[in-house]
Amino acid sequence: MDSKPRKEQPIAVALLSRAHDPDEATRIFTEKVQQRPLFLAPSSPPPSDARAARRRERQKKKQARKKALKPKPLSAAQRRRLGLYEVPREGQKYALFEPLHQLWLGYVREILGNEVYTGGEGAAAKLASADFHGAGVEVVRSGCVSRVGIKGIVIKDSRFAFEIITLKNRLKLLPKEGTVFRFEVPVPAPAAQDGLSEEQAGQKQEHPSAMVFEVHGEQFQFRSADRASRKFRSHFSSKL
Repeated sequence: MDSKPRKEQPIAVALLSRAHDPDEATRIFTEKVQQRPLFLAPSSPPPSDARAARRRERQKKKQARKKALKPKPLSAAQRRRLGLYEVPREGQKYALFEPLHQLWLGYVREILGNEVYTGGEGAAAKLASADFHGAGVEVVRSGCVSRVGIKGIVIKDSRFAFEIITLKNRLKLLPKEGTVFRFEVPVPAPAAQDGLSEEQAGQKQEHPSAMVFEVHGEQFQFRSADRASRKFRSHFSSKL
């Protein structure tokens, strides 16, 4: 008898020997088990960053879908080239913008509240940040004498100029620099506040009082959307 102890086979070789020849089982065990490479550095993010990685991937896909669905906005040069800011000749009629003026009057009365009757610094601060599209405007002082007295409805409030439509259906461009504009807001006085009779109140409603304020165009050389966060101070203009 052989006195040498018999070397035990690995259990994987014994299982493979049931399905393959001994040589084939040994080869499979050597290549697939013993010589199999072991990757110590993982190729995927660690578990702590896996959630953040999935979130970033979802955001990238969502942004890609938005870019595919939402068209790129037009630039300012493209808008000017297409004439989006121009009023066509058939639309240059004062009567077409009168409803816009009535809407602006209601808008101004709403933002002023009770200060529409009293005025003061509070009313001035609210008017400085208001939108003047649809306002009735008149030039009272200007470095260019020919512009004084021009009246109309503001149809475009740009950074450096007011574009208005006059009663004679003419489109005028009024630069803000060196010009003082006057705005008038009719303010019907309530009968209860004045203590008037119904007949007197009716007469006063036919001829309502008006809140008149003047604006230095040099202080309004900003877009209407940018004036809401600015503070205006009174100063002397040497050009007037």
